This record gives sequence, C-alpha cells and structure tokens, in this order.
Amino acid sequence: MMAKEYDLIVVGAGPGGYTACLKARKLGMSVVCVEKEERPGGVCLNMGCIPSKALLDSSEHFYNAKNKFAEHGVICPDVKLDLKTMMARKEKVVSDLTGQLSRLLTGNKVEMVQGRAKLTGPNQVEVRSDSDETKTLEAKNILLAAGSEPIEIPGLPFDGKHIVSSTEALSFTEVPEELLVIGGGAIGLELGSVWSRLGAEVTVVEMLPKIASVMDSLIIRGLERVLKKQGLAFRLNSKVTEAKVEKGKVTLRLESRGEGSALECDKVLVAVGRKPLTAGLGLEDLGIETHARTGHIRTDSRYRTNIPSVYAIGDLIPGPALAHKASAEAAAAVENMAGKPGEVNYDALPSVIYTWPEAAAVGITEAQAKERDIPYHSGTFPFTGSGRARCMGETEGLVKILSHAKTDRVLGVHIFGPHAADLIAECTIAMEFGASAEDIARTVHAHPTFSEAVMEAAAGVRKS
Repeated sequence: MMAKEYDLIVVGAGPGGYTACLKARKLGMSVVCVEKEERPGGVCLNMGCIPSKALLDSSEHFYNAKNKFAEHGVICPDVKLDLKTMMARKEKVVSDLTGQLSRLLTGNKVEMVQGRAKLTGPNQVEVRSDSDETKTLEAKNILLAAGSEPIEIPGLPFDGKHIVSSTEALSFTEVPEELLVIGGGAIGLELGSVWSRLGAEVTVVEMLPKIASVMDSLIIRGLERVLKKQGLAFRLNSKVTEAKVEKGKVTLRLESRGEGSALECDKVLVAVGRKPLTAGLGLEDLGIETHARTGHIRTDSRYRTNIPSVYAIGDLIPGPALAHKASAEAAAAVENMAGKPGEVNYDALPSVIYTWPEAAAVGITEAQAKERDIPYHSGTFPFTGSGRARCMGETEGLVKILSHAKTDRVLGVHIFGPHAADLIAECTIAMEFGASAEDIARTVHAHPTFSEAVMEAAAGVRKS
C-alpha cells in the first residue's frame, strides 16, 4: 500500500508543533502531527511552563496566607498545607489544557499519530509506536519541533529521586527539608521559590557571579535581594564537583574561588539549562547539519535546514528555550513554506522569570548597549511611587527603560515587580512598532494601575 502524502509532517506537538499545525491548516495544507507522548502540548504544557505556574500560584497563596494576609486584616490562625490537593489541582490544570488542545487539533482536521519519529528521507518520516509497529508518512515538507530535555551534569546523573530534573521537582510527594538547586536561571529560581514557600530550606548554587545573568544588572540586584528576604540562600561563583547519595541524603562537594566546602540536603534539583532533543530523529543519516558545540540544528533565515524540504524551529535551533519563541518561529516557518514572508523579530522577544515579584525584559540591557557602543538614555520608576502598588501592598521593584540617545527609539525595557509578565507586553508592542520613549510617556494610562509605572519610567528617560 502506498503511503498517504501530506503537505506537511510536523514532528512534535509542543507550542511550536501545534502552532505550526494550526497555521498550516489555516493556509489550506494537509497536516499530520507525530507526537511520542499520549498527550499533546510538549514539555511546556505537560512538564514545564503550565504545571510550574500552577504550583507557583498555589504556593504563593499558601505563603501569603501565612505571611501577608494579616496586614490586610485577614486572619488565618491555622494555615495548613495539603500538598496532595495542590498537586491534584496542578494535574487538573494540565489535563484540562491538553484535552482542550487535542480537541482544537482534531477539530481543525490535523491528523495525530502517536510514536517516535525518524527521518528516512527528505520527504519521509517513519513512526514507531510503543508496541513496535511502524508507519511511514510522506509529505512535501517536514517541520522538526521535537523540543528539548534537561542537561545532566557530569558526575550527577539523574536518579529521579534524590538528584532530579525539573520534571520530578514538579511532582514531589512531600516537601523536602533541604533542597539544593544547581542553576540560578529561570527554572531554578521558580522551582526554588515554590518549595521555599512550602517550607523547604532552599540553597541555589550558581557558577556565575550573579543569578538570572541574562537580565539587566539593576533587575538582578533587586531580584536577589527580595529572594533572600523570602528565605532563599545563594552560593555564587560556585560549582558542584561531586555528589554522593547515602542513607537518603545527598552530600555535595562545592568549589568556590579555589576553596572547597560540603553541603548536605534531601534533594538536588539540577537546572542548568536544556539541550535539543535530537536523538533518534535520524539527522545523521540524512546529513542534516548541526552546531558541533551545542547540537542545535543549523537553519537559514527561513528555518530550512540544508535539506530544503526539512525545517526546524524552537529548542532544536539556537536561541533561548522559550515556548513563545517556538510558536513565533512555527508560524514564520509555515508561512515561508507557503511562499509568504515569515520572520521573527528577535529584538522584540520578551522573557520572564515567574518569581514573585516577577522579572521581565525585552530588548537589550544597559551593559549590552555599552558593549555595542550604542548611545542611550535611561529612565526608571519605582513601584513605591505607584498608587496601585501601594493599595495592593506590592511595592518591591521598578521599571527601567532604555532609549536611543539620538532617536529616542526604545531599545530595551526591564521590569522587576508585580505583574511584570503582563506589563512587558505593552513594551514589546512598543518595540515592535518602533515607538519612542516619548510615545509611551504621552500615551494615557488608566489610574491607578501598575502600567503607570511604565509610563513614568518612559517620561523619565529624557531627564537622565
């Protein structure tokens, strides 16, 4: 029997994969999506963005009930944690969203095939099911959107119990007494915050001299100060050289500036980043080029590999491992396949760390402006000056805006404070449209709102 031919085969049903499927259907393409897991949504919906935010919200309610409600006159004398219920809520959020996504895909006539995909030709994919049955799919184009997996540190192999990745850290059955987090990036800080709020003693070990190193230095200082106040401890300029598991405890050797020390904890969360999930895709057999150091797939500006019918997006290609990056690239790649102009403006790609307060950014930092010798002005505004923040009792943080010294065009916006993840959207739109700081300052913002802090920071740019 001849294999059915499609316009597009999408490998992976994560944010990049499912966005590509829906975009392709809107453009009239016949689409089949191959996903190795039972549920669509990829890491983001099942083991990343969504479950972590569910736990962040739940743990924040618990923390506030214990520590903040009293100042609002809400007295909770006997606050207790029911971790089993919290985890069940998290699973329901995931189940509801993945179920909704399944219905969306099938409702748009995207054919779903479960199994592991392997490229067997420029236009051909072999799918092997869990029962070892194989199926061959053929299409004009193939889009690889298989995502990524946690990076394992040499000498600290994941055992799923004591030395874990973010996947296991989202499903602990009890709160660890002592949790050591290796990696001071978004994943480590977010999950460290979750378990700290729930009662764990959390220590974050980071090789670099600062946490959240991609953020602006002013934001980093505020974030570290507030997280310390919340109970997290930091060991910067440090790396783990050895780990031993004995009698249910993990003993680690740390090295910092040439000096050694030891730490003991119940669990170790390794959160040093993610790597492209390319194993088993058949890239080598087809001769698809990858970057030697990182393993990312090489693509051109249209997201095509060196095999013109094979495209790649998301965590498989260079750039930050962000769900919204993958979605944007998916739409652009499919548009390119259809002969339409498709691109992603990486200068206006926001990033967020979902601690509380949140940290969010878009564009370049002040250090990057200096490195590139770009003339700039900056303006800041603290949330202590925001009426809405005062009413809510959330006055930590600030907004910082950089604009070009000659044109006033916004170069970057950095926010540390309440609802920074939502506030950054206004700034991203401003950058996408090439707005000036004056444009933001002259735009009327509702009062009292957190967004007024963005307006005031913009107004302060020309005073710098």
